[in-house]
Amino acid sequence: MKIYRYPAQTQWAEIIARPRLDLSQLNATVASVLADVKKRGDEAVKEYEAKFDKAALSSLTVTEQEMDEAENLISNDLKDAIILAHHNIKVFHISQRFVGQKIKTQEGVTCWQKSVAIEKVGLYIPGGTAPLFSTVLMLATPAKIAGCKEIVLCTPPNKEGKVNPAILYAARVAGVHKIFKAGGVQAIGAMAYGTESVPKVFKIFGPGNQYVMAAKQQVSLEEVAIDMPAGPSEVCVLADETANATFVAADLLSQAEHGIDSQVLLITTSESKLNEVQQEVEKQLEVLPRKELASKALENSNYVLVNSIDEMISLSNAYAPEHLILQVSDYEELAERVVNAGSVFLGQYACESAGDYASGTNHTLPTHGYATAYNGVNLDSYCRKITFQHLTEEGIRHIGRAVELMAEAEQLDAHKNAMTLRIKAVNGE
Repeated sequence: MKIYRYPAQTQWAEIIARPRLDLSQLNATVASVLADVKKRGDEAVKEYEAKFDKAALSSLTVTEQEMDEAENLISNDLKDAIILAHHNIKVFHISQRFVGQKIKTQEGVTCWQKSVAIEKVGLYIPGGTAPLFSTVLMLATPAKIAGCKEIVLCTPPNKEGKVNPAILYAARVAGVHKIFKAGGVQAIGAMAYGTESVPKVFKIFGPGNQYVMAAKQQVSLEEVAIDMPAGPSEVCVLADETANATFVAADLLSQAEHGIDSQVLLITTSESKLNEVQQEVEKQLEVLPRKELASKALENSNYVLVNSIDEMISLSNAYAPEHLILQVSDYEELAERVVNAGSVFLGQYACESAGDYASGTNHTLPTHGYATAYNGVNLDSYCRKITFQHLTEEGIRHIGRAVELMAEAEQLDAHKNAMTLRIKAVNGE
C-alpha cells in the first residue's frame, strides 16, 4: 500500500483513482462476445463456458435433481446461517414497500403513483474465485417481495459443470427456480438478448468484475435496464486515535481478498494508528488463504494521514466508496456528514462483513465512484412507479386555460386542441 502523509488537495485525484484495465481492449472484447451470444444463443454461451470456465456443458439449465443434490451437500449450520440471513434481508426490504396516496393538486384534479414490479429480472451471481451465494439472497429476496413474475439467475459452473451447492441452496431458500450455468459476459448477453434456454429479461442485477460491468453497461444501451455499474469491490475506513487497529486491518483485508482489482483505502488522523494498522495488516495477511489475491489488491490501495476530521470526511466523500466504515469516537455525528457512499458501517463492531451477509441491508452497491449518483439495490430497484391522474369538470375549469396557454406557447396546437375541446364541452359550447 502507498502511504500519503498530509497530502495537498491537488493529490486527491491520485489518491481516489481506481485501478483500471485497458478499457479500449476490454470494451472491444466484451462487444464481440455479446454480439456472438446475440447471434448464436446457447451454442455461443456453451463455447465461452468451455473457454473461460473450462466447463463442457450439454445443457445450461440447472435441474431440480441438481438442486436436491446441492441441498444434501450443505451442512446444517450453513443452512441455518443462510436462513437467518434471508430472514433479516426479507424483514429489512419488506419495510421499504411503497404506499401511494392520492394527492389533490387542484379541485377536480387528483394525481397518484402506483408501484408495479418489473415482470422479468435477471440476477448475475459471481462464481469465480469466490462463489457469492450471499448475493443470491441480496438480489432474489427483494425481487420476490416486489412481486417480479419471472426471476432468472445465471452463475458460472466449475470445471465439472456443477454450480456451487451453497448458491443453489440459497436460490431455493429465496424462491428462485430458473437457474442457468453461465458466467461473465456471456451470462449478461444471454439474459439481455435471450437464448434457446435463458429467457430474455427487462432488467439485470448483480456485481462482477470489470468485464461484467462493461457488459452490463453495453447491453443497457440497447433494450435492457441494469441496476448500476457495479464493478470490483472496495472499502474506505475512517479511523481516529480511538479506532481498533486489529479490526481496521481485518476490514481492509476483507475487501482486499475479493480480487486483484479490488481496492481499500484507510484515512486516519493518527500517525500512530496508521502504523498500528499497517503492522496488523501485514500480520493478518500472512495467515489468509487468499493471501496472494489480497496482496495484489493492496498494491492498488492507499493509507492516507490527514490533519483533521473535516479533511477525513471530505476526502471520503470525494472517493465515494462502495463500503464506508466509521471507526471514530463520534461516528453518529460523522455519519450525518456522509454524502457519497454505498453503505455505511458505524462504530467498531459494525464490520462490513455484517452487511455483506446477515444484518439485513443489501450488499449490491455502486463501486468505482458511482456512489456519487447511484444507490445500492433496494426494493424500489425491482419496481416502477406509474403515475395516474383523474380530472373532473371542475378540474378542467381550474387548469384548462393554463394548459391551453402553455401548449400554444410551445407551438403544439394539437395539445392545445385536446384541452380546448374539453373546455367547450364543460361550458356547454
